[in-house]
Amino acid sequence: MTRHKRTPWRFLVDNMAALRPKLTRLKLSGILETPNLRLTEAMEGKWNYTQFLLTLLCDEVERRDAKGLTLRLARSGMDPSKTLETFDFSFNPQIHQPTIRELATGLFVEKRNNIFLVGPSGVGKSHLAQALGIGACLRGIDVLYRNTNEMLDWLHAGRADGSYRRRYNQLCNIVILILDDFGLQGLSELSQEDLYQIISARYERRPIVITSNRDFAEWPMVFDNPLMGSAAMDRLVHRAVKLVIEGKSFRMNSFMMTTKSLTAADAPR
Repeated sequence: MTRHKRTPWRFLVDNMAALRPKLTRLKLSGILETPNLRLTEAMEGKWNYTQFLLTLLCDEVERRDAKGLTLRLARSGMDPSKTLETFDFSFNPQIHQPTIRELATGLFVEKRNNIFLVGPSGVGKSHLAQALGIGACLRGIDVLYRNTNEMLDWLHAGRADGSYRRRYNQLCNIVILILDDFGLQGLSELSQEDLYQIISARYERRPIVITSNRDFAEWPMVFDNPLMGSAAMDRLVHRAVKLVIEGKSFRMNSFMMTTKSLTAADAPR
């Protein structure tokens, strides 16, 4: 009776049950998701062992990258749907698309450029700010997106439970900090001091992306102390890129379209 030679690939197939607990202990669950598929591909494609191992490791890297992206987006506070792909540049064609796309490459992070998106309500400033942040997340960069007043209230609350220093360090050290609706509401004296300290701590270290409805010239008025306002602005504008976003309001247009649709539906036929 002739016995069939047991190939190395056959050996792996027969011992996969023994490999699984080892892979689990090593936290290589990405490999665990595809071993049978990869073994089949290896046998049919006559892969060498290096190609097989490299493919398994790529599966693990892709799984970890996907998990990391999910965590970064969840922690960032951004809406994952607010990407450049979902932004309608044709609605307000005066928005300089090449500049936005150049910023989206993430070069501003390397150059430590602050980004200012200034303009009236509804023109897409928050969407564009989040699109820049989501692009950074895709490249493995940590981002935090917050309404300016809500962020400062959260930081101030840390004084009551002893978490102030931890929260402050988080705001200073996150790679990209996005402050939405900057200057929209007044700030308490403590919040003004906190904001100044955050701006100072991030100066020339980490970029800040700011959206604001207020004219750029009014920003120093966020601070009651004119010297503090001047010092904060001096740090913010160094290496900064300002984009004035003008045009129609996406929200108002959506409201008008909905109203028109409902009116048409209610019209007698």
